[in-house]
Amino acid sequence: MTSKQARSRVTELGILPIDKPGGMTSHDVVARVRKTLGIKKVGHAGTLDPLATGVLVVCLGRATRLSDYLMGQRKRYVTRVRLGVETNTLDADGEVTARSQVLPDGIESIEAAAKQFRGTIRQVPPMYSARKVSGKRLHELARAGKVVEREARDVEVDSLDILDYTPPFLDLDVRCSKGTYIRSLAADLGRALRCGGSVETLRRTEIGRIQVDQCVGLDHLTASSVSPALLDPYEALSDLQECRLTDEEINRFAHGNEVSVSSEPTDACRVTDEAAAFWGIGKVGPDGRLHPVCVLREQETVRETHPA
Repeated sequence: MTSKQARSRVTELGILPIDKPGGMTSHDVVARVRKTLGIKKVGHAGTLDPLATGVLVVCLGRATRLSDYLMGQRKRYVTRVRLGVETNTLDADGEVTARSQVLPDGIESIEAAAKQFRGTIRQVPPMYSARKVSGKRLHELARAGKVVEREARDVEVDSLDILDYTPPFLDLDVRCSKGTYIRSLAADLGRALRCGGSVETLRRTEIGRIQVDQCVGLDHLTASSVSPALLDPYEALSDLQECRLTDEEINRFAHGNEVSVSSEPTDACRVTDEAAAFWGIGKVGPDGRLHPVCVLREQETVRETHPA
């Protein structure tokens, strides 16, 4: 097998965790991976701001169909907040809009304020974000000098731990749900402390069970080295429950047919065969029927392996 053929096989359905460097957009990373690996079908699961570093899950080939499920997993961040400074982007890349010299005396007052930002909270997305309003991305409107009303949404902050406070810098470790903006969290906490705040640095350390120490740096990524860095889609989606099918049931699933299962109702589950091979994503309804949502294996392969 040639190196080109080997690369084609590993990138046909690949999940590649990248340690995104600062100063690049998530789309910049995708373009770099596409060029380095010489493949067209590349996407990412979960945007990181240009200022941010850390875990960016890049999907290759048919794995791009899994991006929504990867994005839905819990995330963890380590951030440094500069108290006493507010900016238009809510981070250090923006223009300063307000300053305060009155900062919290110690961690006790910060901890008291932080309590209201744990659990399910209401959060307004930043103007400088990829969220859409009336079909337009907020950051496009913001750069045009427009500020529009944004609807507050429920997000979940599983934990908000204070790592260090050396004025004016406050270091936090945050575990949260999809859709949580750390910049908004920092700004809201700053307002609660009556001094304002903005993100100085931000690093995503986990998505689901994918940790930053599993990621490869862009400078070390080559076409010949990509294979060891790829993650098993089954493991990468470990937050989803598993639904194991018999060979006959797998054949039906792979051809787009529903299957009766004993699993609990769920919007998304990992579908595997008796050998624990991953076949795709299904949805289990209240009636106990598994509906194929995303089938990743070719039907021709199914016919050869599990003839009807």
